[in-house]
Amino acid sequence: MRIATWNVNSIKQRVPRLLPWLDERRPDVVCLQETKLADDAFRDLLGEELADRGYAVAAHGEATWNGVAILSRVGLEDVEKGLAGAPGFPHPEARAVSTTCDGIRVVSVYVPNGRVPDSEHYRYKLDWLGSLREMIAAGPEATIVCGDMNIAPTDDDVFDPDAYVGQTHVTAPERAALAELQALGLRDVVRDRWPNERVFTYWDYRAGMFHQDLGMRIDLVLASAPVAKRVQAAWVDRNARKGTGPSDHAPVIVDLDEARDGDIGPVVPPPSRPVTKRGAKRLPQAP
Repeated sequence: MRIATWNVNSIKQRVPRLLPWLDERRPDVVCLQETKLADDAFRDLLGEELADRGYAVAAHGEATWNGVAILSRVGLEDVEKGLAGAPGFPHPEARAVSTTCDGIRVVSVYVPNGRVPDSEHYRYKLDWLGSLREMIAAGPEATIVCGDMNIAPTDDDVFDPDAYVGQTHVTAPERAALAELQALGLRDVVRDRWPNERVFTYWDYRAGMFHQDLGMRIDLVLASAPVAKRVQAAWVDRNARKGTGPSDHAPVIVDLDEARDGDIGPVVPPPSRPVTKRGAKRLPQAP
């Protein structure tokens, strides 16, 4: 089974990229985030195209903001939208959807950004992660959590730790919340497979960040032991970030039982202008 996760940053804008990518990579299960589309509009936009490719859809969206979905060619059972008891801002947002696909509980999540450390948005993010942990703890043994976590697990998951001082995504409380989730027995399968590689999933649109490989690894696939032991390949489809009209995130692809394209590594193709000197670059939003 091939499972992928992709923050598409507006499904409406990404249709010209998504459909050819589905035809090329042929994932069995796809977790999407930041669809920015209500459920009826999602079906109107993509229902026929996805059905023609054999995908059933579990969507949980809202107009303009947020939104998650799961596409599956191997079944959708017991679809659950949202997280029971999760906080809202101020109302519950469309940030999680889960379903069972061929015996695996698949959870697609779009974790709140947090914006500024110690802000209301930041506290909301930590509370929301606590609700996610409670849901996963109560769930089945065979589980995989896929999505935009908006947290870089370690300093190795950002291009330069110095550039992120005072920013969200890298603070100790955020990383602790992610670690508590993983403590349930979830393995970060990309990092497990490539422990020493420079590998990112997100690059800001501004300042040539992608071409210099100035990115972050914030899109994760976290798998419980019964699923993690089946992993044969885990990689970032960086090629999907290139070209015209891309998302600012690249898909993460995980193959269970069989490595369809071989164990090709975390970055395809390599960056065109890598910058590795610490302190040489700043974030576009930095003052």
